[in-house]
Amino acid sequence: MFTVCALYHFTRFDNHAALRPPLMELCLKEGITGTLLLAHEGINGTIAGPRKGIDAVIAHIQSLPGCANFEWKLSTAAEKPFPRMKVKLKKEIVTLGQPNVDPTAHVGNYVNPEDWNELIQSPDVVTIDTRNDYEVAIGTFQGAIDPETASFRDFPAWWDENKERFHNKRVAMFCTGGIRCEKSTNFLMSQGVEDVYHLKGGILKYLEEVPQEESTWDGECFVFDGRVSVGHGLKEGPHLLCHACRRPIMPEDQNRPEYEAGVSCHHCVDEYSENDKTRFRERQKQMELARQRGEQHIIGVD
Repeated sequence: MFTVCALYHFTRFDNHAALRPPLMELCLKEGITGTLLLAHEGINGTIAGPRKGIDAVIAHIQSLPGCANFEWKLSTAAEKPFPRMKVKLKKEIVTLGQPNVDPTAHVGNYVNPEDWNELIQSPDVVTIDTRNDYEVAIGTFQGAIDPETASFRDFPAWWDENKERFHNKRVAMFCTGGIRCEKSTNFLMSQGVEDVYHLKGGILKYLEEVPQEESTWDGECFVFDGRVSVGHGLKEGPHLLCHACRRPIMPEDQNRPEYEAGVSCHHCVDEYSENDKTRFRERQKQMELARQRGEQHIIGVD
């Protein structure tokens, strides 16, 4: 069993590049894989490995400037969720593309998982899923609005086009682990929305703590690791990943005529050129050869 740790924290790093080498060295030493993002605004990522190693990385992050009280969520995976370790330097740890958004200044009202159902079932509340369209497609909260955005960067434009629909409404927002809502609630408040709420700990915390028989969640939650999706109790879901477009598919989708391992699925069969598909086939071939040699293939889901 591998321990999976999803984490993020907004804080000011004056020199985030200097934090990368010791963090990478520790992760490699402890057998940790996954991706961590560092930016001036903080840290974000998902990593996996032995529990002892995860604890060592958590302790290291807690020692970073402003990170003593950062939050993380643990779950488990039966198979190694990531092929390698990466620590990347970024402009934003989650990209909204709004330079004036600052989650360290103020964010919406946090709502604990046990109080979430009551809030979103209130008649004066509109619930908005801030995730990407392919994530929403496999699961969301009952009655939630899907902005149908291809990336988080598209959310501000969607809001501008649709904000009149939510006049005089309280707005409840949610995402996978909470990080996107830190920015989206700050953004809405900057747009003059007064009553903004977001699910503390995100969908993952809700699925961990709220019993299935009391849940208003339908489907599975997409996760950015080898598990692809999780359900109630954070149990691994049934989904696979199309390694061409990186969208979730069901096992039976492999029987569809549009599916070719590593090359296309029914979501993306018309999205790539023949040159792209030729490259994908060669990549898939190299992956299969690596597996036959007993080596870790180079294509990950992170």
